[in-house]
Amino acid sequence: MNAVTRHEIFRRLSIAIPEPATELVHSSVFELLIAVILSAQATDKGVNIATAKLYPVANTPQAIFDLGIEGLERYIRTIGLYHGKAKNIIETCRLLVERYDGQVPNTREALESLPGVGRKTANVILNTAFGQPTIAVDTHIFRLGNRIGLAPGKTPLDVEMRLMKAVPKEYLHDAHHLLILHGRYTCIARKPKCGECVIFDLCEFKGKEI
Repeated sequence: MNAVTRHEIFRRLSIAIPEPATELVHSSVFELLIAVILSAQATDKGVNIATAKLYPVANTPQAIFDLGIEGLERYIRTIGLYHGKAKNIIETCRLLVERYDGQVPNTREALESLPGVGRKTANVILNTAFGQPTIAVDTHIFRLGNRIGLAPGKTPLDVEMRLMKAVPKEYLHDAHHLLILHGRYTCIARKPKCGECVIFDLCEFKGKEI
């Protein structure tokens, strides 16, 4: 796919999605971090339901740490893998209090040192909270990178590295959310809504609905 086509793809997506942003409800960087940890193998909607109950009670590292694992689990048990996530979150909160004065760090190395925070989660925080031009490759972005022909790759890291080169610089900050939202609502997994797609004519998907 050539540079002109890539630029046109993101130009159209930015018009179709004028305010690309996360759908995880949060009011601080810390709340975003916890929501992203919880969102692994879970829906944003499900996470938002859980955090709507949790955050009024505890929304700082110290407050959540004070809940303990069992106390935290009472709020997140509707989310998949909640037991493991609770362990990771409590340990992350402890480290935030002890190492970072209760603040979420803004470097990849520091973020990835926190339990439950891998490359994808770190990329979300760096992009959404700190405005860095990162792309977190979730299932939607991995699918789009390969399906559209924008950044084909066999692993999420392959797709991420190719996207970082393929996305025009002026769209690099918003590319993460533009692709996620397009994949979540239009270029869906089983039966993409090609008839509603603003980049239909630019897409390389062989199974396009014509």
